[in-house]
Amino acid sequence: MIEVSHVTKRYGLLEAVRDVSFAIGAGEVVGLLGPNGAGKTTLMRVLTCYHAPSEGMARINSLDVREESLAVRRLIGYLPESAPLYDDLTVFEYLEFIAASRGVSRGARRAAIERACRQCGILDVRQRPIAALSKGYRQRVGIAQALVHSPEILILDEPTAGLDPNQIVEIRELLKEIGREKTVLLSTHILQEVEAVCGRVLILNKGEIAAEGTAEEIRRRMKVGSRFRVVVRAPGLTPEALAGIPRVQSVVGFTPAGGDTFAADLLTAGSEGFGEVIFDWAVARGAKLLSSTQVGLSLEEIFQRLTSEGQAHP
Repeated sequence: MIEVSHVTKRYGLLEAVRDVSFAIGAGEVVGLLGPNGAGKTTLMRVLTCYHAPSEGMARINSLDVREESLAVRRLIGYLPESAPLYDDLTVFEYLEFIAASRGVSRGARRAAIERACRQCGILDVRQRPIAALSKGYRQRVGIAQALVHSPEILILDEPTAGLDPNQIVEIRELLKEIGREKTVLLSTHILQEVEAVCGRVLILNKGEIAAEGTAEEIRRRMKVGSRFRVVVRAPGLTPEALAGIPRVQSVVGFTPAGGDTFAADLLTAGSEGFGEVIFDWAVARGAKLLSSTQVGLSLEEIFQRLTSEGQAHP
């Protein structure tokens, strides 16, 4: 459905996106994750034919975004970061205008608008002026305008930006529902959004793909460390003592667990053979190692490691 091959986009001397390649299949919900300024919006503008790539190729359903932009736009529903709403229109009037602009025939427009309103949970407000709507409802209207012409692909740039926690939950549930029927590329810098909605993630950093795949696939490929959750019984144990174990890089969440027992997460340089290392440490210290369990890095830790200064890509 979406194929990006060695795309670079420059604005003068600024290289906003550099040699980016990936593919998204039909029915996938993929999160485009990255810090502010990573190039997410630029990449989406290339895919939606707002900007032509400086180098490389991008195709939507085998259509080239540079050579066949009008055909590409018919296949896509796009929500920019700031939803393009007209406050002086009612929801219905606005969606009718968008449907007409998108080529929906006059006879099919009412049904298309009601379908989009039903999908987005705005049927009850479709006769209200957009200016009178809350931020959450305005965002729903923005998603409805991207859906009204029944596109095969949705490209959504920061769809929950500026919403309160309750509104964010509502929009995430809506996106999960839409994702059952559409191919969705969702841009965000909110980690919980990716975990809640997306089946796969592309992490963009400084204009380049730093990692891609499911969170678990990225965890397996990362070679920057592992996490072990340990419970140790030792009088007077301190985080500094645990940090002195060979290959331990840092100690997280050091917590008393009753008496002389302490729990902590150890971030280590690799996982192979670490069970033996910590066992030997406990024996030498006269401590009791009650448990040692390797656990996966959280998506937040993956993101921090991949986007921190100087971090190598896995």
